[in-house]
Amino acid sequence: MATEEEVPEAAAPAPAGGGGDDAEMPDAASPSDSDSDSSDSDDEGAAGADELRIQALEQALQEQPLDYETHVQYIQCLRKSGNIEKLRAAREEMNKYYPLTPKMWQEWANDEISLSTSEESFRDVEKLYERGVQEYLSIKLWRDYLDYVEEHDPSVSQCTPAGLSKMRDLFERAITAGGLHVTEGSKLWAAYREYEMAILITISDGNDEEKAKQVQRIRTLFHRQLSVPLAEMESTLVEYKSWEAEQGNANDPGSNFDGVPSNVTSAYKKANDMYNERKQYEDQLSNAGASEADKLQEFLKYLKFEESSGDPARVQVLYERAVSELPVSSDLWMGYTSYLDRSLKVPSVLRSVYYRATRNCTWVAELWVHYLLSLERIHSSEEELRHVFERAVQCSFPTIQEYLNVYLTRVHSLRRRISDGLDFQLIRQTFMDAAEFLSPQLGTKELLHLNAYWAKLERNLGKDLAAARGVWENTTKKSGSVLEVWQQYISMEMEMGNIHAARSLYKRCYSKRFAGSGSEDICHAWIRFEEENGTLDDYDLAVKKVTPRLKELMMFKSQEEAKDEAYSMLNDNSNADDSYQKRKASKMTNKQQPPAKKRKENPPKSAKSSDDQGSKTQSGHSAAITAVEVGDVTREKVEASTEMKVDSDSRTGNTGSNEPKPSFYNDKCTVFVSNIDLKANEDDLRRFFSDIGGVTAIRLLRDKFTKKSRGLAYVDFSDNKHLEAALKKNKQRLLGKKVSIARSDPSKGKKSREAGPSSKGHDNLSQSGDDGAKAQGDVKITGKNTHFAPRSVVKPLGWTTKDEKPDGGTGELKSNEEFRNLLLKK
Repeated sequence: MATEEEVPEAAAPAPAGGGGDDAEMPDAASPSDSDSDSSDSDDEGAAGADELRIQALEQALQEQPLDYETHVQYIQCLRKSGNIEKLRAAREEMNKYYPLTPKMWQEWANDEISLSTSEESFRDVEKLYERGVQEYLSIKLWRDYLDYVEEHDPSVSQCTPAGLSKMRDLFERAITAGGLHVTEGSKLWAAYREYEMAILITISDGNDEEKAKQVQRIRTLFHRQLSVPLAEMESTLVEYKSWEAEQGNANDPGSNFDGVPSNVTSAYKKANDMYNERKQYEDQLSNAGASEADKLQEFLKYLKFEESSGDPARVQVLYERAVSELPVSSDLWMGYTSYLDRSLKVPSVLRSVYYRATRNCTWVAELWVHYLLSLERIHSSEEELRHVFERAVQCSFPTIQEYLNVYLTRVHSLRRRISDGLDFQLIRQTFMDAAEFLSPQLGTKELLHLNAYWAKLERNLGKDLAAARGVWENTTKKSGSVLEVWQQYISMEMEMGNIHAARSLYKRCYSKRFAGSGSEDICHAWIRFEEENGTLDDYDLAVKKVTPRLKELMMFKSQEEAKDEAYSMLNDNSNADDSYQKRKASKMTNKQQPPAKKRKENPPKSAKSSDDQGSKTQSGHSAAITAVEVGDVTREKVEASTEMKVDSDSRTGNTGSNEPKPSFYNDKCTVFVSNIDLKANEDDLRRFFSDIGGVTAIRLLRDKFTKKSRGLAYVDFSDNKHLEAALKKNKQRLLGKKVSIARSDPSKGKKSREAGPSSKGHDNLSQSGDDGAKAQGDVKITGKNTHFAPRSVVKPLGWTTKDEKPDGGTGELKSNEEFRNLLLKK
């Protein structure tokens, strides 16, 4: 950076004024003048381009304040331009959202040191170093911090008692943080000893007592270091013996332990054995060419070994090393926090690690859930818990279920602590926020769970039956076509002994249309209810209401069965037509005419399936017919095209391998790869599988219009051996993302096409019916979130209600008479 900034200055000539000839000839342009003009114009052009670049990055950050790479580029541009005020603000803004790397903290500190001129600026730089060492373990950053304080703190440089105490405390913190680092921890120990040796030199010869204390302090540091398994332990032992000789304690340099106390010798041997046990793991980690996935696996093996050894301090340092090298690995952060919850349980450490974990992996809801639970275990304040919860719900999670888990964790915590004097309004408000934010996308099971829990707490903790009923009333308005909603509402009234209220609910819902046999079930449930709880008049009234409703349902069921039989007949006829068309196409291939003409005169016919037995509604039949038509047409087109290609080759004699073959795949030895980074291409996939070999073809699925990758691919292998090896790479990282790898099974897709769509759609909250129609509209997410909202489920581009209608018109099934006429015409 500095070199680039100095080049224009070095190229510029010295200011005019010393040369008289130049003054007498102002119109003459010397070569140096020409170079100066050119250099100035280049500088102005570069400065203008940098300014435009800065403005563009500022605009990008206003639109996307959480774009990590844009923050990094913005800081680099500002650092090059020398705008220190904007640079400070940019660094603070980035650190508000993300932790900075040790290198970024070093650059920040060095920039501030170059401008510092007062004691106040020293304090600011000291705070920067303090913030930096809190985020990641970096031995180099600790060394810079120690050197800066030692050189620039007046109390330390003057060796005042306060300065000595401050410096020693800082060294002890550094040793605690990184003194157990197997490969680099010795650098901190060496710096500590050098500082104490420098203090020893400043003690005057007459002060023997103080000098003896200082000598013992240095000796103790040697003994402590020699008991820790670190790299280059032998050289530390030699240095210790040499230092003892300088203090007048003679020893034999040829003997390893001559002059070394027995307790230090035994501790050294034990530490050396521990180092030898860990050396194999350290050698694997030192491989500079290893991928992140390989390095993660090596760290996990090393961590498993350290945890089995049972030293929490060593495990913690190794986790710190791992997350500093792989900061966005959720597996590491989950393992680290879980270990601390089980083994260490130190509040300050738990707070620090969870805070850093959730800043590095904001999208992992499970980390936020564990964070809230851990804070509750260490009896954190309600203010702290609320602050963490509010940060969590502003993050972007992959699924709506993860948001629900965070909200429920918050409610569980408030419920457990209600006896501590918390206001029940906190629970109610949390439920209200959850319902507003999540209801448009929650499934039946999840929404019932949320609302049933809410009503239960309103009734039991809030002692407000009206509020509990209000929860269920609101649910029936949004999801009145879901049987379970009414069943749980009635169950709550029954638990409270409100027989009249339960009877009123039966009267409201018995005539509604529910999925499957739900309409019959609610009618029979009402009869049983009156048999067990009502008077004879109540029972007679229920029978009077229910009987015509059951007859209506039976008639509707009969009509549906008749339609199913009609569809079955239509399907049989279509299959016969298909056979005829295939025979006709086979005959036509014998004629000498272009393949294009054959395809035109032999269009494939679609078949209508009657296999959809899960849904008995008209819309269900319509969707099933549409789905099967599409699948059959596509399949027949492929078959017809294949037949014509083979026939053409046989007639022309092109049976060799010179002609390109049609791209048809049987997927007999194929894997399906999903969750691929959208930047990845075929070459990246080929390199990903290069370690197992056997790849014969790669089919990366792309968007039909934009031609961009869809993150999905099929990879063909030469045999099952290579296929099995490929399946073992499941969940490994490709370009930083974990990919999912599964065996491709085309028979499953064929079965699903033949079976048609299932009737599971009736289980969704938003169903066709009186109260479910509104929920099928466009999904809108409302709430108080400022940064992220969960992904909405939207209809495909170009979808219309006519896309799923079998008759291509209004989409409504015709009357029985019209339907029979239609079949006769067919």
